Order: sequence, then C-alpha cells, then structure tokens
Amino acid sequence: MTVVANEKLGLTVRGLTTTFETSRGTAIAAADIDFDVAPGEVVGLVGESGSGKSVTLRSIMRLIREPGHVSGHVEWRGRDLIGMPDEQLRRIRGSEIAMIFQEPMTALNPVLPVGMQIEENLVAHTTLNRRERRARALELMNIVGIPAAERRLEEYPHQFSGGMRQRAMIAIALACSPKLLLADEPTTALDVTIQDQILKLLLDLRDRLSMSVVLVTHDLGVVAGTCDRMAVMYAGRIVEKGTVAEVFAQPRHPYTRGLLGSVPRGNAARTMLYSIDGTPPSLTALPTGCAFHPRCSFATDECRRERPPLAAVGEGRMVACFHQDQVAAVEAII
Repeated sequence: MTVVANEKLGLTVRGLTTTFETSRGTAIAAADIDFDVAPGEVVGLVGESGSGKSVTLRSIMRLIREPGHVSGHVEWRGRDLIGMPDEQLRRIRGSEIAMIFQEPMTALNPVLPVGMQIEENLVAHTTLNRRERRARALELMNIVGIPAAERRLEEYPHQFSGGMRQRAMIAIALACSPKLLLADEPTTALDVTIQDQILKLLLDLRDRLSMSVVLVTHDLGVVAGTCDRMAVMYAGRIVEKGTVAEVFAQPRHPYTRGLLGSVPRGNAARTMLYSIDGTPPSLTALPTGCAFHPRCSFATDECRRERPPLAAVGEGRMVACFHQDQVAAVEAII
C-alpha cells in the first residue's frame, strides 16, 4: 500500500540491490545501498567507473529493465517507489524527480528541436496550453544560460555545443520544477570553464527551487565544491560515507584514502601522483571477503575471509573496513 506523501521528507534508500543476469553469471551492480537525501541537500556518489553509481540512480528511478532486477526500499516523501504502480510512478518521474543523464548527445532526440523536447515534459505533467508551454520553454532556456534562446528553441541537438547540450538537458529536467534532481556526471567531457558554470547553475537552482540533488561524479574537486555529504562506492557497495568535510579531512577506508591521494595538489612540489594498485574486480566474480582486499595495503587474513559491514564510527559517519582506525591514523596522502 502506498504511504501518504509527507512534504517534509526527502529521499530514503535502504537495501537497494540491482543485479543483472549474464552469460558469466549474476552481476551484482549495486548491493545493499543505504543513504538519505534531505530537502535542499546535495549528496555526492563517487568511485571508479563500474562501481555502481549510475546504476544506483537508474534504480531509484526504476529505469532498469530485463535482464536487470531491482529490490530493496526507496522512499520519496513517504511513498515507496519500488512497489509503486507504473502509472503512478510516471506521474512522479519528470515532475517531482528528474534526472540529468550522462551523455546529452545520446540522451537528446537528434530529430526533434530542443524546444519541443523541453515541452514534452510539460505536456506530460502540466495543463499548460501550447502558448504557455512555449513561454515556459523559453524561460527555462534563459534560466540555464543559453544565449539567443528564442532562436535556439527551433534548433536541433547537433547545432549545440557540448556545454549547451548539457544546459538543454538541465532545462528539460527542470521543466516542472522538481524537488529532487539526480545528476549523472553532468560535467563529464566539458572543459573546466563550462564545468564551473554548470555546477554554479545547479547550486543556484538548488537554492532557488529548494531542490535536493544526488550528484554522481569521478571528480573529487566537484564534490568538495558542491556537496554537503558524500558516499564512496566500490564494486557495487558503499564503503564510506559522511560529510564532505569529515571524509576529506580523515578518510577511514583505504579506497577513499587512495582516491583522495590521487588528486593533484596545486601547492605541493611536483611528484608522481599516487595510484591504487590493480583494477576493480569483475561484478560476476567478486573476491571473497572485502572486495577491495586484493588492492589494499592494509589487508589481513580477516579481510580475505569476511566482508566488513558498513558500521557507524560517529554521528552520520559510516565505514566498511576492519582496520578503519589504522587507516585514519596513517598520515594522509594528500
């Protein structure tokens, strides 16, 4: 039974698990994912490619199709999204919860003008007439900073630069003033100047619309500049989470420590960047015990035998490591 919505609640994710059946066996793309997003908060999901970040966002929106399977609990304003009927979920997608996809050139329809693609969302979720939809689309193009907006409403995605396509994607996502934005690497492949503009735009819109954001990114500098809290993912699981300030100041998982150590520092002498040995494991053949132990300098026999649980180490801070005290005591790499 669907719970009556509570406007004061944000997003709650508990035990979210997504698997895919493949010729090599079952791939566990996301396992037992737990996190919350409060109204107006920005939460970052970080980790290497294949760690489960994008799958987690798509699972929240129930965009996973066969041979994928999603289980667990996702609650939005008191309503269970996983068990919700498709018809009811369609009314939430694009209106209350919107998503910016990773590649705007593939996410945008190449044969429809950008203005028409913005209006599609308005047709689905509002009672605006054609003239009002056109005015709203023009307003959104101006909000996201696309110049000559009235003319560009009639242009096609291939006529936009990479940064402008990303802005158009944001305009589509914001068409119905959502309260939660799922942003899957919204600045990937953009130059630094455009990246900064997009991130400032998202934060400005967060403030103006009282919007929550879940931001997937590889860039720890982006996390530092935009997010309130962060969760680090490895091999489909969250291995550490907490406030950005706490995690950056004292990483307690070896993987988090390695990620932070691989970031170049502007005020340090030029040296070889730190790198994490090895590669992420196959999701169809995860190592016994802790999935990170083959790459970890802190690993012991206990790590090879058992998988450490994600355990609290303070208010709002959680780590999945048997040796988190030792990791925290070592001088930071950064």
